[in-house]
Amino acid sequence: MDAALKEIEDFAGKAHGAQRRKYKDEPYIVHPVRVMNICREYTASQPVLAAALLHDVLEDTPVRKKEIKAFLEGLFNPAETAETVMLVDWLTDIYTKDAYPKLNRKKRKVREAERLTKAPAAAQTVKYADIIDNAGDIAANDADFAKVFLRECRQLLKKMDQGDPRLYRRAEETVENCLNSLRR
Repeated sequence: MDAALKEIEDFAGKAHGAQRRKYKDEPYIVHPVRVMNICREYTASQPVLAAALLHDVLEDTPVRKKEIKAFLEGLFNPAETAETVMLVDWLTDIYTKDAYPKLNRKKRKVREAERLTKAPAAAQTVKYADIIDNAGDIAANDADFAKVFLRECRQLLKKMDQGDPRLYRRAEETVENCLNSLRR
């Protein structure tokens, strides 16, 4: 991993602090690192890889966009900084329970899927990697929720198809394989 990405990993790790993964007793940062490594199999774009590392920071930590931008300005040129921040912004759920308490999960996820159809291809590529990394953990550890989550992912992928086509197919296969394993 190059030095800039290592610094971004450290920044994201500090932002996530003591957060742990829900189904495994491991620091939360292992998930964004895995998402980045999946993306790295398909792209060498520094903004995409940085966004993969930072994709949950705005949603799950007190760190705000301006802090991410200020941090990245010390590592990237202005165009790379702007692209990374824009991708992280796209990857941050807007239709959350806190922001839309009157909408049930299904309605929030439908709106989120509609929003993500307009996301840039690079953001969709990171989202595919996020789905891949989350699907296995959820299917292996929470069969009831996995059925809901994987159907949501299937619907999202039907609408969000502008990212890397190879990673898109991998995400589709992962979701279908996990659903099939739950049926057995």
